[in-house]
Amino acid sequence: MDFGFGAEDEELRGHARAWLAEHLVGPYARAVGLGGPGSEHQGVEARREWERELGRGGWIGQGWDAPDGVYGQRRLSLTGQVVWAEEYAALRAPGRVGHIGENLLAPTLIAYGSQEQQRRFLPAVARGEELWCQGYSEPGAGSDLAGIRTAAVRDPADGLFRVTGQKIWTSLAREADWCFVLARTEPGSKRHRGLSFLLVRMDQPGRVEVRPIRQMSGTSEFNEVFFDGAVAAEVVGAEGDGWTVAMGLLALERGVSTLVQQIGFAAELERVLGLYAASGAADPVVRDRLVRQWAELRTMRWNALRTLGAQGDPGAPSVAKLLWGGWHRRLGELAVEVRGAAAAAGPGTWAPGLPYEHGLDEEQRLFLFTRADTIYGGSDEIQRNIIAERVLGLPKESR
Repeated sequence: MDFGFGAEDEELRGHARAWLAEHLVGPYARAVGLGGPGSEHQGVEARREWERELGRGGWIGQGWDAPDGVYGQRRLSLTGQVVWAEEYAALRAPGRVGHIGENLLAPTLIAYGSQEQQRRFLPAVARGEELWCQGYSEPGAGSDLAGIRTAAVRDPADGLFRVTGQKIWTSLAREADWCFVLARTEPGSKRHRGLSFLLVRMDQPGRVEVRPIRQMSGTSEFNEVFFDGAVAAEVVGAEGDGWTVAMGLLALERGVSTLVQQIGFAAELERVLGLYAASGAADPVVRDRLVRQWAELRTMRWNALRTLGAQGDPGAPSVAKLLWGGWHRRLGELAVEVRGAAAAAGPGTWAPGLPYEHGLDEEQRLFLFTRADTIYGGSDEIQRNIIAERVLGLPKESR
């Protein structure tokens, strides 16, 4: 696929840049650079209102496979979506709190949901008014998602499901209005069978409880979510067909957003390069590793552009995850190595009563958070299994 940008794309680039400059003012300007992986706790209220601002501008749902204007969003080509994403990241616009609803839930509803579900949920996502989180992983069923135990039983009195169980590593659960939950709806079912994809309202006092999980970086962007008879009125797809829907969603998880992520990576690499230059060090080994990081980042960009047009490629998301997860983790290691002994020191400005993260500098925070990059979102081992089994056709791993 030729991924060159044409005149129409460059015109959009100028329009996007102008719109962002015009609207990133006031409280939104103060939220510039806030949010995203490792810092989802920052500027939440301003970022939530910014989501509505994006909705008013029609910038949410640009790639949805729906008729133009149905949900008030701009329909952009694939290259146009890349242009918008690049300009958004280049200006360090606030980290999106609505990306799970826009990039995961909405395409899944378009692919598997009913027209009634699409009409009910997509307009609110497009307006930036309803936020979503993902209820997949559980204790003991993270990478091995088929082992989930959260159960949902249909109440014969009203026909609604009652969900009971626990989910873990749930990003944005405290901010979300809704959660899409993979639950076992067939008693006694095993593995991939008997699962359903349910939509659960988070505002159910006494039935849904969110507990933040404190990380070693001092932040708590991940959460535990406990369901105790929570009501779920909506099933996406057929009851018992949740595994198909869940896997379809995961195939949609990595696309244009990967390119946005890489722009953030480039800024982090630039900072590390600056620290190395300022240190006056002349270590050829470190210098070689920094050059490799630069070259690998360029390669990841070309690979992301190449695979954007590869619809239905079962290995593309796993290859991308392996590339960026390992790359980012190595950057975190380089960041503290370039800093030298100072990076090993404890928080210099921390005092009792302050969060631990208050005393961490950018390099320390980068190092600590990137320890998780090769684990969350599907561990490296799982990604390699997917490539081996679904792409190379190798025998499945024995259990």
